[in-house]
Amino acid sequence: MARLLLFNKPFEVLSQFTDRGSPTTRATLSDFIAVKGVYPAGRLDRDSEGLLLLTDDGRLQARIADPRFKLPKTYLVQVEGDPQDAELEPLRRGVRLKDGVTLPAEVVRIDAPDLWPRNPPIRMRKSVPDSWLQITIREGRNRQVRRMTAAVGLPTLRLVRWSIGEWTVAGIAPGAFTEITA
Repeated sequence: MARLLLFNKPFEVLSQFTDRGSPTTRATLSDFIAVKGVYPAGRLDRDSEGLLLLTDDGRLQARIADPRFKLPKTYLVQVEGDPQDAELEPLRRGVRLKDGVTLPAEVVRIDAPDLWPRNPPIRMRKSVPDSWLQITIREGRNRQVRRMTAAVGLPTLRLVRWSIGEWTVAGIAPGAFTEITA
């Protein structure tokens, strides 16, 4: 049986165990996970939070990370603006980015979720409203969700990956992980 860690990656933590070559010290997975022989299955940007899966099984790692398997990844995304359905439609059809058109995303407006506080907090502008979206994609391009929302005029303020396939970060505190067998 493969080991699988469901880690709630905090904001400003790198999705790797070391940070070589950086002039400043940055937080890495080794600051939170002392389990030997596990490796991230995919990445989550330093400025994003939420579910990061780690495993000791190369096949499982490839199945999770490889876009060919199209595992759904669901994000809770706080955006600048107050989008209506018509403004979200391009995300649902696929958005043209510099590296091509994205696959259609599932997008719904949601109430502000009950999440842990982010440190540091996001910047808020009194004159610009913000809202929350739940976005599910089935590919994993670099900074894809942020680029998609920016392309439709909705800059991302906060991005939390909530689930990958059947696995979710629900009930896992930032910086903590749960271990299961897969």
